[in-house]
Amino acid sequence: MTVEAHANSLKITRSDGLEVDLAPLQGLWTEQQYLRLTEQTNHLIEFTDGAIEVLPMPTSRHQTILLLLYERFKTAVQPTGGKVLVAPLRLRLRPGKFREPDILLLRSAGDPRYQDAFWLGADLVIEVVSPDRPERDTEEKVRDYAEAGIPEYWIVNPLDETVTVLTLEDQAYALHGIFHRGQRAISKLLDGFGIEVDEIFDAQ
Repeated sequence: MTVEAHANSLKITRSDGLEVDLAPLQGLWTEQQYLRLTEQTNHLIEFTDGAIEVLPMPTSRHQTILLLLYERFKTAVQPTGGKVLVAPLRLRLRPGKFREPDILLLRSAGDPRYQDAFWLGADLVIEVVSPDRPERDTEEKVRDYAEAGIPEYWIVNPLDETVTVLTLEDQAYALHGIFHRGQRAISKLLDGFGIEVDEIFDAQ
């Protein structure tokens, strides 16, 4: 089965070649149906209160940045038993809402939020901004991850080559810093951890 987004419609092509338009089902999906769907495709699909959204296939630059960040964060938390994983991996923010962050981090692999099918929370998430709809990462997910109580959110934006680090204060995100080329992006959550912005956007 493959899933594709065509203009404003959402279509599935079954193994027998039959194409089914899922747009009329928007708003009616159950959590179990969403989970079953994501187990049958390699597309990133997010879910909010009965509606699904198929995310764009990542570019080479997106993946290069993502893997560099994964390696740096993994090196930082692995000695103390932390866990870092990359998409596709579902993150349940609350009943009826799932996101698939580019990177998810827990400071302890023994954290009960660490589950096999999907995580029930995270200490830090990272999104590499997609050019198709930047506001998904820069606005919508800011609200979503704050609502879920995730302590730190990194927005890595190749469009303007900035790294924005947000930290949770009183159930909303506060700006820890917007870091540009020539600067070092610093985590508040992970004491002493940082990464040069130039290194992120020069990754090859």
